[in-house]
Amino acid sequence: MLFFSAFSGVPTPSAAAATVAAFDVVGKSVKELADAQSRGRVTSLQLVDAYLERIGRLDRTGPALHSVLAINPKARAQARALDRERSAGRVRGPLHGIPILIKDNIETADPLPTTAGSLALANNYAGRDAPLVARLRAAGAVILGKANLSEWANIRSSVSISGWSAVGGQTRNPYALDRSACGSSSGSAAAVAASLAAAAVGTETDGSITCPASLNGVVGIKPTVGLVSRTNVVPISHSQDTPGPITHTVADAALLLGIMAGTDPLDQATRDADAHKADLADLAVRKDLIGVRVGVLKISGAPTDVKALYDSAVKRLASAGATLVDIEPPAGADNLGDMELTVMLTELKADLDAYLATTPAAQTTRTLADVIAFDRQHAAAEMPFFGQDLFERAQATGGLLDPQYLKALAASRLEAGRDGLDKIFSAQQLQVLIVPTMGPAFLIDPINGDAFNWSGPGNLPAIAGYPHLTVPMGLVKGLPVGLSVMGPAWSDGAVLALGGLIERLLGRLPPPTYAHTLLPLDSPR
Repeated sequence: MLFFSAFSGVPTPSAAAATVAAFDVVGKSVKELADAQSRGRVTSLQLVDAYLERIGRLDRTGPALHSVLAINPKARAQARALDRERSAGRVRGPLHGIPILIKDNIETADPLPTTAGSLALANNYAGRDAPLVARLRAAGAVILGKANLSEWANIRSSVSISGWSAVGGQTRNPYALDRSACGSSSGSAAAVAASLAAAAVGTETDGSITCPASLNGVVGIKPTVGLVSRTNVVPISHSQDTPGPITHTVADAALLLGIMAGTDPLDQATRDADAHKADLADLAVRKDLIGVRVGVLKISGAPTDVKALYDSAVKRLASAGATLVDIEPPAGADNLGDMELTVMLTELKADLDAYLATTPAAQTTRTLADVIAFDRQHAAAEMPFFGQDLFERAQATGGLLDPQYLKALAASRLEAGRDGLDKIFSAQQLQVLIVPTMGPAFLIDPINGDAFNWSGPGNLPAIAGYPHLTVPMGLVKGLPVGLSVMGPAWSDGAVLALGGLIERLLGRLPPPTYAHTLLPLDSPR
């Protein structure tokens, strides 16, 4: 496994264990860690060692979460340098010395390949930071390593297993090891839930931040498409792709997103990002929910316990002074799936071919067709559980000028955006819309693939490109369930501010216990 080859430079177990005894990182937010450093209670190097000790104890042995795909061999050196800066009186900001993980479809300049979980990209040592990573690094973050993911961000097969990659193995949910961490940012969310890093960065095309965050009991935000650069990120769809933070708290998500956001001349979608970056600065602007108009999306088919949690959350919002408005799902929401897939597969071929053309010369798979051929040649390692039917369909698409693609793109954006979410927000004068994010985690099933027990309408903000935050709503038989907070385009700051207030009302979840299994969700307690 790549993890072991990159696990050099880790302190001895006894030294790292002593660090943990001195300072416990479990459940600590970025802001708590920043405060502890400022008070001299812990150094960045001690934080790195504490997280590395937990990774060694929980991720590869013990529960064996397989959430961390590779450790950055320069992480401890980065931490030492940042500690020296602090000692000299230079503190870059609240992210100074904070160890974070980066999903392994995002390039970093560290001596690690960016694999997207595939052996086909084993030689993709890009030697460059994605702009979002450069921003985090400049703000003082320590790049602790790479997080595991659903291979190729879950776009290779229609019957894939969330959280599995040929490079990193099967990510497991820390609340129940036989249940899914969801995908594709499975490792990012599971690692934060297990306190293997202070925070992580994921990516989403449709559900790949919000689903893992919900199922692992943490906070995740898919920002407005174009707020964060996608340059040097292994792509699926330029219409819907966006990186975003996964954290313990909404305040941490706002902090990371504010640093990651910004205009990038190489990503045309970010041309307005700088103009909206200031909106993320201060969650304290919103003091309470009094008079805030919150759309409460009606749900059907959700598990009884999920509906009970949702009803309880709605009552708490009402008690806190929010004006609640019942909302019916958009009429055309059920028709979006086929159009969205047409868009994603067409853009996948164009965007992935363009990305692979920029990879180092040693990287020999330089087109989607090359990747398909590689998978066939290495089927035992790459396709032990599921194939690559979506890759093959993408390869057969007709390009970005194909009338079928252009029609699907226009129609899906219209249905999800102007005639969907925009109409709801405008007609009812809503600040945000809420709905359960997902049902609780389903069993990992390598035979039949993912079996979602219930999903909220997260495809609406994904297709429209609008912000979608999920915060922990509670537990169903020991498994986390999230509450989604959605807003119109470029309302990321308002979504985070209101999400922070909702988070305070609902409270944080207890930490995971790494249970081997839980009762089936339909079993009586």
